[in-house]
Amino acid sequence: MKLVKKILNKLNGLHYPQEYLCFAKESFLQPLHVYLVNNKQVIKDITNHHLFAGYCPVVFAFPDPGLPESLQLIFSHHLLQPNDIFSKKDALALLELRLIKKQVTGSQDPVNNSDLLYYEGIRGKHSFLPAYNQLIISLSNELYNKKPGNIFLHNNLYKQVQIAYAVPRIISLITVADNGLFNLFPSDLNGQAGEQYYVISLRIGGKACEQVEKAGKLLISQIHADAYKMVYALGKNHMQELKSPENFPFSQLISANFKMPLPEHTLSYRELILRDSFTHGIHKIFLFKSLARLEIQPQTATLTHIHNAYATWRYKNGAGGNYLLR
Repeated sequence: MKLVKKILNKLNGLHYPQEYLCFAKESFLQPLHVYLVNNKQVIKDITNHHLFAGYCPVVFAFPDPGLPESLQLIFSHHLLQPNDIFSKKDALALLELRLIKKQVTGSQDPVNNSDLLYYEGIRGKHSFLPAYNQLIISLSNELYNKKPGNIFLHNNLYKQVQIAYAVPRIISLITVADNGLFNLFPSDLNGQAGEQYYVISLRIGGKACEQVEKAGKLLISQIHADAYKMVYALGKNHMQELKSPENFPFSQLISANFKMPLPEHTLSYRELILRDSFTHGIHKIFLFKSLARLEIQPQTATLTHIHNAYATWRYKNGAGGNYLLR
């Protein structure tokens, strides 16, 4: 079986050895645009107006109460304007979603109303890789990713995840505390929702999820790309108990209100207070109210990553990227 796996890996068409590739967001040139479309007509550019909140299933959130029950998104390198008619060559990937939840945030500001709509992916297709390579990847997924403790992503769901991670996703560090004990772990399923609110998604059953729910508040920090190895190494802490602070790479700086220690290499941070949550698939999706956001140093190299499938397309089409291989 090891020989079969080795052969499949050689035939999958992926250029890089790692599934997710880190880089500094600000150095990433020519990223994809994400457009909301209807009947081949562009409605609007939502590249910076959506939150990626889940991968099993794929969940996107939109701080826009006026969207319809079903959405169709295209991912494109072309600059398109509202009312443009897009052609097949414009769409490097396509994702269809359906509404699963409306969440009332309680904002009383009619201008900055941030009521949230959550959508689940129902179908995705892309041309990051030729069909033959995609078939090989699907076969390898079926053979080797169905194992205890692993979240298995069936064929089309895995394609949806590859599409979702074609957009650069910032990897932040979350600090949670209780009675002088702490945990520190990474997350890329989070984002700002309107002016006042913030969404974070964590896996149900993980210690981190339980700790966040119990504490009711946390610190989320954006980290310098140079610390990518440190951040990835902290991934195991999703399943770890709270510990004393010397067990973590904390700096001497503390947050303004919660007085929590900031992780080393912090660029900026937010203090968040829990307001609501719900479960969907393997995720518990938390809604927080933002208490404060402070910048520690200029954000010129924010830690971010994308999926190998799209990175391979970029490599083959001369776009490249300053990737930090672990």
